[in-house]
Amino acid sequence: MDDLIWLGVGGLVSGLLAGLLGIGGGTVLVPLMVALNIGYDQAVATSSLAIVMTSCSGTVQNWRMGLLDWRRVMFLGLPAIATAPLGPLIIQQLPTYIKEAAFGLLLILTIFLVTLRKRLIARQAAQDSPTTSAAINPIVARLGTGAAAGLLAGVFGVGGGVIMVPLQMLLLQEPIKLAIQTSLGVIVITSIAAAGSHALQGNVLWLSGLILGIGGLLGAQVSTRYLPKLPDAVVNLLFRSLLAILALYFFGRAMGSFPG
Repeated sequence: MDDLIWLGVGGLVSGLLAGLLGIGGGTVLVPLMVALNIGYDQAVATSSLAIVMTSCSGTVQNWRMGLLDWRRVMFLGLPAIATAPLGPLIIQQLPTYIKEAAFGLLLILTIFLVTLRKRLIARQAAQDSPTTSAAINPIVARLGTGAAAGLLAGVFGVGGGVIMVPLQMLLLQEPIKLAIQTSLGVIVITSIAAAGSHALQGNVLWLSGLILGIGGLLGAQVSTRYLPKLPDAVVNLLFRSLLAILALYFFGRAMGSFPG
């Protein structure tokens, strides 16, 4: 019973993060499930299922508010469909300590990307007028960004928004809020592709995923409504601190499971 309560709370937090930061919340869900003694492969698979529900909730809310550009979503989502199914095949071949150490590195990378995003926001704010011109070929940028997001979804059980939002801002010169709204729509696609692939491998814990997803539904509804009102600096600081703690936790687990 206690585990179910923790899963519900974790889903709520993941939903809040989905709307606030344009990420799927897997950076919280996977560590939570691993801490509850759920195997890494099952945690990644179940996180993907929960993120389907969370991202759908936030995306529907953005659509109702007229904030969703489906053309942008599909340009990023289609390459993600091709790469997400590779994730289950990759993690099956890796020992536990490598998977846990890799997830810790992902969390550290996420801290860097959040910091990068903050700098990009400051740069956009300093411009006299917003620009939509791409730094490189926009088709190449969108294909590469979507493919990377799909691979992250399959291997780590994250939606892929952690890399999409900074790359959309950096390569496509998109404003932060547009990048977040588009990212959340793409996460629907990446999470469905990843969850489907993991389900074929028998890794998805359906009850746990539904509990996480229901919590995420509630959190995403709240965060998408209040995104424009919250100070980005405060959210980023809290998020970076949480990621640093979780990274240390995963590095400790990886050292503990290292054969020797």
